[in-house]
Amino acid sequence: MTSFPRALMLLALAGLLLPGAALSPAFADQFTPAQRTEIVNIVRDALKQDPSILRDAVNALQADDGEREKSASRAAVLAARDVLVTPNDPIAGNPRGNVTIVEFFDVRCPYCRKLEPEMTAFLASDRDVRLVYKDLPILGPASVIGTKALLAARKQNAYEKLRDVVMRMPPDITRAGIETEAKKLGLDTPRLLHDMDDASIQQQIDANLRLARQLNIQGTPAMIVGDDMLPGAVDAAALEQAVVEARAAKK
Repeated sequence: MTSFPRALMLLALAGLLLPGAALSPAFADQFTPAQRTEIVNIVRDALKQDPSILRDAVNALQADDGEREKSASRAAVLAARDVLVTPNDPIAGNPRGNVTIVEFFDVRCPYCRKLEPEMTAFLASDRDVRLVYKDLPILGPASVIGTKALLAARKQNAYEKLRDVVMRMPPDITRAGIETEAKKLGLDTPRLLHDMDDASIQQQIDANLRLARQLNIQGTPAMIVGDDMLPGAVDAAALEQAVVEARAAKK
């Protein structure tokens, strides 16, 4: 078989894997059409003898896609910096923490609920993190009820207290269920139910939904740590690493 550097072979294969891409212009301009045809034939023969080349090419393409997505996500976060955290947002952890985690969540989301003990443990281990909640009711009417209840409870300084309960309730959240739990917690229940219908709460929900669209958030949970987004449920180790990187970036 004609000798062909592995790096060039991967580049040629990437052109084959991307419809319409052919070989990259910088690469293709070095060869005549006949030479490019020969290269493609060499790549095909090489794949028959060493299928790992295909795996390496796919991995390289996936890594490149991941980097592009990360760059686009970071650019979106930076563009939304002025509205990412507002005075209306509920806050946990250390309000003056040197790193901020912004968590988009839905009260009914099973992955958000699974994240709860991990986040609680993490905040207990790192006392210099500010956690900002972005209530994002995207899973139907029951999510909206739960979200409105939490934001209404904030008016009584009871957001976290009610949130701890709501995140453990059966996912088919109802106003009657909220009323029962609010009474157990000693909240002013008539006031809570009234505030749930306050226009300002719907406005805050709408603002969170707009921000999520601006950041291209596709589901919950989604977290922003520093300038980077962590989509999906993560464990304490991933959170810790993201916070370490965010602190290092500020220095």
